[in-house]
Amino acid sequence: MRSNFFLAVASFALVAACGGGGSEGPGTAVPGGGGGGGTEPTTFAAQATVGQKLYADNCASCHGDGGEGDGKIPRVVGLDKGALPLDAAPGSSRKVKFHNAADVGGWAAQNMPPGKGGSLKEWQYWAIIAFDLKANGVTLDKKVDASSAKEVVLYK
Repeated sequence: MRSNFFLAVASFALVAACGGGGSEGPGTAVPGGGGGGGTEPTTFAAQATVGQKLYADNCASCHGDGGEGDGKIPRVVGLDKGALPLDAAPGSSRKVKFHNAADVGGWAAQNMPPGKGGSLKEWQYWAIIAFDLKANGVTLDKKVDASSAKEVVLYK
């Protein structure tokens, strides 16, 4: 059963270190615009901004400009419409459950883009996850990474 995702995220935000999450700061630059390959973002807001460019360059061709998927390709935006489900669809290459954002990020880093898993820097995958979270209406007070993403519970 789906837990209250937004309540879980709000709890995470309260536990997270305060300050810096709402403003663009160091690490927002994307020199050359080449897929967000520049400076690593230092805040959630900066991650989401860089992640938007990275998503457009690396994910949108399959998952859609708005993260809507296409029936065969899963949606990443629209949690109330089945985005990022706990269990993969039948026939999917995904074999892990998405209990939290760390599960999503870990799987994506190993498998996305298709046939090129691991082709981005780790921080770039987390920036894309930040963008996906923001596109789902989530704002955090802490940068998303392998450790903090475990606290962003999608399902129990």
